[in-house]
Amino acid sequence: MKLNDISDNPGSSKNRMRVGRGIGSGKGKTGGRGVKGQKARTGVAVKGFEGGQMPLHRRLPKRGFHNPFATDYNEVNVGRIQAAVDAGKLDASAPVTIESLIAAGVVSKPRDGVKILGVGEIKAKLAFEVAAASKGAIAAIEGAGGSVKLLTGDAVPA
Repeated sequence: MKLNDISDNPGSSKNRMRVGRGIGSGKGKTGGRGVKGQKARTGVAVKGFEGGQMPLHRRLPKRGFHNPFATDYNEVNVGRIQAAVDAGKLDASAPVTIESLIAAGVVSKPRDGVKILGVGEIKAKLAFEVAAASKGAIAAIEGAGGSVKLLTGDAVPA
């Protein structure tokens, strides 16, 4: 095999349409742009314009609210943490913090901390130092002999 023998499979790629090359080409004269007007010109994009009628995005009412101060937790189930302990990625003797979970590959980035959720089973006795935990997760962890310390300072678990 030589470099000049290499080619695509027949029919796998088409030549591009050369617009504006005569009426017989099928894309001649106006080059597929219709006739006249602003949109026949190059570099024009009138997004959402409806010919002077009130555009749809202005006719519809505004909805919803985005809270810029919302907390964005990494939500981790106790079953996922137990799997990391079983795989040897998480040290059962050290406290479980955001740093240890990132090192174990359970979460990828810190965000606003970790919230432990109660799906799955936990058998290991672990000490958690996390931002938040659900009531079910706290019950499961304390049932296995572990402890949960909330770092947010909230009296009620989030």
